Amino acid sequence: MNRQVVIFCVLAVMPVCARTEVYDLPPDGNDVVGALMTVIARADDTLLDIARRHGLGYEDIVRANPNVDTWLPGEGTAVTLPTRYVLPRGPRKGVVLNLAEYRLYYYPTPEEGQPAVVMTYPISIGRMDWETPLGLTKVVAKVRNPAWYPPDSVRAEHLADGDPLPRVVPPGPQNPLGDYAMRLGIPGYLIHGTNRPDGVGMRVTHGCIRMFPEDIDYLFDKIDVSTSVRIVNEPVKMGWNGDELLVEVHPTLEVALAESEVGSESGSDSQITEVAPPVRDAMTALTAQFVLATNDRSGELDWDVAEVHLKLSNGIPAVAGRRIKDAATSAASE
Repeated sequence: MNRQVVIFCVLAVMPVCARTEVYDLPPDGNDVVGALMTVIARADDTLLDIARRHGLGYEDIVRANPNVDTWLPGEGTAVTLPTRYVLPRGPRKGVVLNLAEYRLYYYPTPEEGQPAVVMTYPISIGRMDWETPLGLTKVVAKVRNPAWYPPDSVRAEHLADGDPLPRVVPPGPQNPLGDYAMRLGIPGYLIHGTNRPDGVGMRVTHGCIRMFPEDIDYLFDKIDVSTSVRIVNEPVKMGWNGDELLVEVHPTLEVALAESEVGSESGSDSQITEVAPPVRDAMTALTAQFVLATNDRSGELDWDVAEVHLKLSNGIPAVAGRRIKDAATSAASE
């Protein structure tokens, strides 16, 4: 069962309510949560307004609505909300960041007698020349009202653009970290809020993970120091929903030509373990996902349907295959 949690606020005080989607984890062998929805745009809506109200980022809403004007959808326009998700592969614990999807998944430890759940949020990631590294790390510190100490490389970039930065940006409305920051075991990388929420769901940061202010406000107290953080790049996800095999495709991230190896520094707080190389070919990613999805359950994929969705790359899960029942019997009779 899917459960939607909405935290209401007084609109006269805050323009956006803190809101999150909480889904009961499906049983073992099932990988899909949420549901595709449609809403009707109001006269003064932009797609970004609609996205933020429904837990989506820029790329989410734009890819799912390629024929709708981003800045003026128009009153009465039907807008698709891609709020159905194939869960990323791997352990369902801690925080999982899927860069290609611009999305964070959080699997809190379930309380006694309560079902296991997953929460999901849109994020911004590092741009091509400041890529967010892949790997396994953890939260090593949490700070409310953080000061920002821009690294020399960022200060040099701003100086070249005629926008010099001080060595320290104090807490407040001019601080790009927003009101909360969670430091990762990768030196210099944070999960934080923002004073520029329109960029959430885009590839615009210097490598950090940026969240809507209301999202990190909701999440900050729920994530403990030492919570694991797994950073992956899965433009193609494939998973089971009963006997149906669903595929969810996002555009493959372009990566810088000159890549630096992700290493580990001394000290347990600065460890990162590289888990996968950058993905450059969507068909290769699709094939790998199909192999993983059918390791424990026989299935067949309609490759023509799958290729259509590779071309669409709209982030909307679609049925592209089915379970093969009595596969052993069928194979023996051939």
